Amino acid sequence: MRKLLAPLAALLMAMGVLAVVLPSAASAAACATAWSSSAVYNGGAVVSHNGRNWSAKWWTQNESPGSAAVWADQGTCSGGGGGTQCNYPNWAAGTFYAVGSIVRYTDGNHYIAVHENPGYDPVISHWYWDPYTCSGGPGPTDPPDPSGFVVSQAQFNQMFPSRNSFYTYSGLTAALSAYPAFAKTGSDTIKKQEAAAFLANVNHETGGLVHIVEQNTANYPHYCDRNQPYGCPAGQAAYYGRGPIQLSWNFNYKAAGDALGLPLLTNPWLVQQDASVAWKTAIWYWMTQNGPGTMTPHNAMVNSRGFGETIRSINGSLECNGGNPGQVQSRINAYQRFTQILGVAPGGNLSC
Repeated sequence: MRKLLAPLAALLMAMGVLAVVLPSAASAAACATAWSSSAVYNGGAVVSHNGRNWSAKWWTQNESPGSAAVWADQGTCSGGGGGTQCNYPNWAAGTFYAVGSIVRYTDGNHYIAVHENPGYDPVISHWYWDPYTCSGGPGPTDPPDPSGFVVSQAQFNQMFPSRNSFYTYSGLTAALSAYPAFAKTGSDTIKKQEAAAFLANVNHETGGLVHIVEQNTANYPHYCDRNQPYGCPAGQAAYYGRGPIQLSWNFNYKAAGDALGLPLLTNPWLVQQDASVAWKTAIWYWMTQNGPGTMTPHNAMVNSRGFGETIRSINGSLECNGGNPGQVQSRINAYQRFTQILGVAPGGNLSC
């Protein structure tokens, strides 16, 4: 019967009755979910990148498939997850780019930073940049944290690659309940700008979340204001700077402790022993204190007064109005880097 079918098929095809689809080479596999520089992948995870599927050999984060040994090439792919979607900022000379940053160059192509750099040209500085393929609209994002915080754990780790293990992400998200309006007021843009502004100032105060306590021990005895009716029950030199915002002075420990329901006046060491307490004191200052400024840092951001006003509220008397422009610029640089990681414009009024 098989031999008789061939002439019949040929006759039917000649009559236009039968269309024959000739076998073709095996088509490419469907593309897995696109690789994301901020996502964490365990061994066995499969992603797509630059038109190919890749399998993770072990745990990895921010290691680009095709340029890191952790990824095993699984061959070409098409459709499916496809290339990472395009919603990346335009490259700007002089802007700091962390590893994993993706930009759109003036030629319309995209590039990913494989080494951090201060804004080197992607088409010239090939050691710092690799070509990056993407298409369409918004790309994949990290799963949202149950706390609803606009900064994911992967983004937090990218912001603070050398942080002290004391400053945990879980400690930060646990502290959010103390002030629910923090980074949850206004539009998504404002929420991200506020989170970036807070973390940029924290970055400056702690050297990148490295220092838990103030490093200049000679200052320790100065932070006791004995004119306060409650004095300094923990000792003359007990109220030195601690935590993400470097809380100092007995009256600040008293006010923060009263607001948070914590015995910080009598036990200021809690701020350097409990990550959640440390983060709570920083958010307390951010949400409730004008400092040397005219508004709280929270109000500065949610009312679009600009990042510069948060600097004024934290250390304005020493840094703003030409007091220490280098310190101000350090804070601005961190803010611009963090807003880039969060994919949001920094807004105006960056300096004070």
